[in-house]
Amino acid sequence: MPLRTGTTRPISLLLATALVAATLTGCALLELARGCEGTDGRVKEMAALDILDSRPDRAAVARGFEEVDAGCWADSGDVVVYAGRTYTFPGTQAEVTSHYRTAAVRGGWHPDPEALPGDLCFTRDDMALSIVFLTAERLAEDGHGSRPDLTTGAGYSVSIDSYVNSGTEASC
Repeated sequence: MPLRTGTTRPISLLLATALVAATLTGCALLELARGCEGTDGRVKEMAALDILDSRPDRAAVARGFEEVDAGCWADSGDVVVYAGRTYTFPGTQAEVTSHYRTAAVRGGWHPDPEALPGDLCFTRDDMALSIVFLTAERLAEDGHGSRPDLTTGAGYSVSIDSYVNSGTEASC
């Protein structure tokens, strides 16, 4: 009995398209996951760096950010290990800036010569350290909504990034 080509051709085309999409998407997802394989130790090392726990007097870990946020992401061949903390501080940005300029240098970090004026950015070995002041807009972009405790005084985050096996020099 001959197959009816009117029904077979659209089904064959649909199956072929689904197979190609699954293959491309599956390979891409596997490649992304594979890029972070073997980075667990490096993630733990970065999460334990002293600078993440250094903070000015009266600064407190922000509610909802009690744990160090650490992990790995891979994209287009780049593999990045990261760790960060978020703090609230009732004082000024100038006090936070002064604290981290001193603490970073004491911890062996060097001001990044390529950083923009006013940026708090340091490098050490293959890592980049950034201190970023939080705004309502930045919090909304990151999915944290309205957090007045982070936008009054000097809410800020301390983050460290490191490229893995790429030969990329650390910079902010």
